[in-house]
Amino acid sequence: MTATYITLDYLDLGLAALLLVLNGALSIWLRLGLERQLLIAALRMCVQLGLMGLVLKTLFAVVSPWLTGLAVVVMVAFAGREVMARQETRFRGFWAYGLGTTSVLFAGTLVTVFALATQIQADPWYHPRYAIPLLGMILGNTMTGIAIGLNTLTGRVKRERAAIETMLALGETRAAAFRPFVRSAVRNGLIPIVNAMSAAGVVSLPGMMTGQILSGVEPMEAIKYQILIMFLIAGGTALGVVTAVHAGALRLSDARHRLRLDRLAGN
Repeated sequence: MTATYITLDYLDLGLAALLLVLNGALSIWLRLGLERQLLIAALRMCVQLGLMGLVLKTLFAVVSPWLTGLAVVVMVAFAGREVMARQETRFRGFWAYGLGTTSVLFAGTLVTVFALATQIQADPWYHPRYAIPLLGMILGNTMTGIAIGLNTLTGRVKRERAAIETMLALGETRAAAFRPFVRSAVRNGLIPIVNAMSAAGVVSLPGMMTGQILSGVEPMEAIKYQILIMFLIAGGTALGVVTAVHAGALRLSDARHRLRLDRLAGN
């Protein structure tokens, strides 16, 4: 029997949206104050995905490295903004945006190009049908890990200011003084992807695998692709978190081994 995928119409989406209405009603009933945020998030998601659909349709028809590169730049720019927005304590100046954006760009593009050139072997390698979805999945998870890692680093350094300054005053290098905080930040940044890999297949069926199965792909083939994606996401997240956290620690100190909390906003 030939597998067929199920098409959805706007009525199907409307029925699913009733669940979101239920969430809003629960928020009002329990006085959570989340109904407005739920509405804005849902509308934003629909608009963003609708626009992305139009963009991808154009990119698939043209297959231009320049347009694909432009789409990558836009995705990375928004990912960097999300990293910055999730920080309780931000760096001053361009570092507030540039640190997360640079780390996301480095990790996301490196892992995506690696996958396109080896496992996927797309022809051409920059074909948007493969490059954009891969980058999107890697960026989303890498962005979350970097945001958590940086937020943990700045928060702990502010709280443990006295301990760090004491270590530095006793002759420790900035690398030694920051080491426990860097480790904690990297560990926290990697927890989401570790949990996701641990639960995959037992607690949850990841979105890509589920989508492929619903579209008619054989389950074992979908599973192989999902394993590949999880490995790529784990690699990208680790690269991004380690890069961002170490760069953040360097920014919070200087070559004279002094703590520089003045480089954080609000200090």
